[in-house]
Amino acid sequence: MDENQLKEIEEMENIKVDHSYTADDIQVLEGLEAVRKRPGMYIGSTSERGLHHLVWEIVDNSIDEALAGFATDIEITIEKDNIIRVVDNGRGMPTGIVEKTGISGVETIFTVLHAGGKFGGGAYKVSGGLHGVGASVVNALSEWLEVTVYQNGKTHFLRFEDGGKPAAPLKIIGDSERHGSMVRFKADPTIFQETQVYDFETLNVRIRQLAFLNKGIKLVLTDEREEEPKRIEYKYDGGIQEYVAYLNKNKAPLHEQIVYVEGVENGILAEIAMQYNDGYIPNIYSFCNNINTAEGGTHEDGFRLALSRTVNAYAREAGMIKKDETLAGEDCREGLTAIISVKHPDPQYEGQTKTKLGNSEVRKIVSSILGEQLERFFLENPETAKIIIDKCILASKARMAAKKARELTRRKSALEISSLPGKLADCSSKDASECEIYIVEGDSAGGSAKQGRNSKFQAILPLRGKILNVEKARLQRIFENNEIRSMVTAFGCGIGEEMDISKLRYHKIIIMTDADVDGAHICTLMLTFFYRFLRPIIEGGYVYIAMPPLFKLQKGTKVEYVYTESERDEKLAAMGDNVGIQRYKGLGEMNPEQLWETTMDPAFRTLKQVNIEDAIKADEVFEMLMGEDVEPRRQFIQENAEYANLDI
Repeated sequence: MDENQLKEIEEMENIKVDHSYTADDIQVLEGLEAVRKRPGMYIGSTSERGLHHLVWEIVDNSIDEALAGFATDIEITIEKDNIIRVVDNGRGMPTGIVEKTGISGVETIFTVLHAGGKFGGGAYKVSGGLHGVGASVVNALSEWLEVTVYQNGKTHFLRFEDGGKPAAPLKIIGDSERHGSMVRFKADPTIFQETQVYDFETLNVRIRQLAFLNKGIKLVLTDEREEEPKRIEYKYDGGIQEYVAYLNKNKAPLHEQIVYVEGVENGILAEIAMQYNDGYIPNIYSFCNNINTAEGGTHEDGFRLALSRTVNAYAREAGMIKKDETLAGEDCREGLTAIISVKHPDPQYEGQTKTKLGNSEVRKIVSSILGEQLERFFLENPETAKIIIDKCILASKARMAAKKARELTRRKSALEISSLPGKLADCSSKDASECEIYIVEGDSAGGSAKQGRNSKFQAILPLRGKILNVEKARLQRIFENNEIRSMVTAFGCGIGEEMDISKLRYHKIIIMTDADVDGAHICTLMLTFFYRFLRPIIEGGYVYIAMPPLFKLQKGTKVEYVYTESERDEKLAAMGDNVGIQRYKGLGEMNPEQLWETTMDPAFRTLKQVNIEDAIKADEVFEMLMGEDVEPRRQFIQENAEYANLDI
């Protein structure tokens, strides 16, 4: 990195934005309309996920103030009665009158959609909030919201009620030496009817992530709802380097030093931290302005290009591979944990969900920064470089060995189905949108399922025993596993990087196992495999878990199936005396008619759809539950023992 680049990075990280942040900087694009009528358009949903989205909108505003160089501390508190309080020590929101609206800057920010300092005014160099709707939407969806601004020796206060209406104009309520803003709000229960209770761990995971992504900023999360308040403080001076170390904490890193590069071009800051471990799964996460771009984008493209090019160039130069040999991109990423973070003044996202970065210039910037600095790192650290290249070469050899095994999973024709080791009983329909496949544990349950199903649209695939734990296995072993081959062949859409979701033969893949410890383990093994090698089927909403009943209650000719112990007790109380109780220990105990009525009939069955709320958290959980390191798993079991149902 040359002196000019270092200077520009220093300016971006340490110099405050050279622009005013007054009422004149608040640019109004349109009025606040219909947020309460269509909240899903603005926060995704009014479920628990949407409820937490309110917090992120306010916290992101404080983060933006920190990125601009003015705030260093942000405190997020869950007060009693699930009131949220967010405090920062920034400049404080503008309190002067906005010429276009005739009201204060604070009131404008919280009542006018698309009003803020992020629309070309220069008050913010980069910003996580793209549309400028955050504060006003939170206000519209709150039972009440209060803003306190500490600015110029005064304390300003404004309260909104009834979904965003100011109780009175902004007023000065006292003197203060502080500076910054405080926002308190209570979500409107008429909007968030499902729940108004915040989950501490959901908030904790995201706040920790924000601290990793914004080095040097202190974020404090406090929960005051219990008798003993819970408080966690985060501040990472190492930023994303510490993030990589955290993600690799349950793994075995191959080299101690975390590779870190950063650079800036045309006002776009890119930083990358990466470290290889002895596993086989790559964990690469990208962010733009603190937003997790789960679908990747141009910054990930640039990273992949530069990584493959630099690894291959060094390996050839060092004589570790032949001049005409090439390590594939997937070889270079095996066992890699990496964070890619860009800060962009004008990010363009594909789709409303902000999950894929589309700025074409970012690809070249990330590629050149990583390529140049990784090449220098290899030259200055030849021992670490050798460890990394050896890992990539070993991955290449394993990939070639897996290629033959992979061929066995490809379906050549429908005639091959009869010879599958999994004994697939296919359905007659070829319309994937109506077809469903039950993955069943054992031949006994498989026999009942085959007899009880509707063969037009329901296929049955019995598995023999537990499938391979893919968290601990190379591709070659995975493709050689009979049960995995059976599933992949039946699904018809390929696997891993060769996967084509449009070829999926069933739009419902239903895991149906016994309601016991073994069944739960088999279910976890299958979900681990789906998540690691067939993730699009989870992301597409195609994976379900069947919920067979635990008990059959019978009084005379009246039969009730119940799914939990508490439901059993309620039904027993309602049914009175002389009730016969049958406890199902396994699916094989049900005859085909019972299995159809309780678990397979679309009119009456209960299915749980599997989804990924947070891929990074999911990675962490799968690694902890299924990985090599025992200690984190033991700790998890101890912490969650009270939730275990030993009867199952």
